[in-house]
Amino acid sequence: MPQGVRIRVKANDEERLELERLARSRSSPQGIVKRAKIILQAEKKHSNRAIADSLGVSVDTVTHWTQRWEHCQKHGEAVLSRLLDLPRSGRRSKIDPEQLCQLVALACESPEVYGRPITHWTRKELADESIKQGIFDSISERHLGRLLKELKLKPHKIQYWLNAKADPKKEEKIAAICEVYKEAEEKKREHYHRQCR
Repeated sequence: MPQGVRIRVKANDEERLELERLARSRSSPQGIVKRAKIILQAEKKHSNRAIADSLGVSVDTVTHWTQRWEHCQKHGEAVLSRLLDLPRSGRRSKIDPEQLCQLVALACESPEVYGRPITHWTRKELADESIKQGIFDSISERHLGRLLKELKLKPHKIQYWLNAKADPKKEEKIAAICEVYKEAEEKKREHYHRQCR
């Protein structure tokens, strides 16, 4: 199908609620948020050009994700897995979704919580702490910087609430989010292998 051709996108009530939740999320990666917005606007029959202009993406990007949504919907995939990138060929990443969730949680905490005498994370401090916390066996500042860029995280610019109370269910919430990403990754891998057969 030529790029720029509008795909008829449909979502049921449950899917729409999940898309709206993702589109409003401040903790989800920005790529997922933008893709959820693409599908929501496409379902309202907005043109690919109008969607691209409103979200600051290319028409090709809108076409790609609406086609992807339609294809994955036919196979009954979960909403989140429809918005994830397919695995790329070549060397597989050694970093899994659970590690990324843990990195996001760490980057969004104040360094002082971990006994570091700084007010904002630097790449070096964040890399050191992520190794100390067991998130990674090893990671360079440069690699960590690339991950933060992909996740659109800027921990050096984060303003923390004064006297914020610790969330007693923080670890439980992180584990639940990591489980969702892990399941999505497994489904994505299974789907990818089915497509390649």
